[in-house]
Amino acid sequence: MNTKQQLQEALKEAMRRRDDLRKRTLRLALAALKLAEVEHGGELDENAVLGVLQKEIKARRETIEGAQRAGRDDLIAEAEAEIAVLRGFLPPPLTPEALEALAREVIAEVGAASPREMGKVMAALMPRLQGRATGKEASQVVRRLLQGP
Repeated sequence: MNTKQQLQEALKEAMRRRDDLRKRTLRLALAALKLAEVEHGGELDENAVLGVLQKEIKARRETIEGAQRAGRDDLIAEAEAEIAVLRGFLPPPLTPEALEALAREVIAEVGAASPREMGKVMAALMPRLQGRATGKEASQVVRRLLQGP
């Protein structure tokens, strides 16, 4: 069962259990997936679905930052709960060591030797992450590796 189907099944279960937070979060995620499919012009592959879920998590992190500035603890708690629901549909995150090893492998494959070639490395690396690390985390590791000692 792919991630989109898992989301749909989880939504049905949340509706049966009358779990409003989970139901609302899953509906928003499925709506974002539907919008992405319309923009793409067809079904999304698994990597694209995971990317949409990552964007949804990022949006909630931004909500948390804004709520912290405004002193809205209720919004912070709600956004954190939504992030927890969405994370349940992502593969387990890469450890820093595993991310670095994957980045080293990609750097060797593309033959990058300087920070100017970071774009090439990131273009090859991001599809391999499949929702297991954010672009920010990956770019920090790649930048550090390309800059050298």
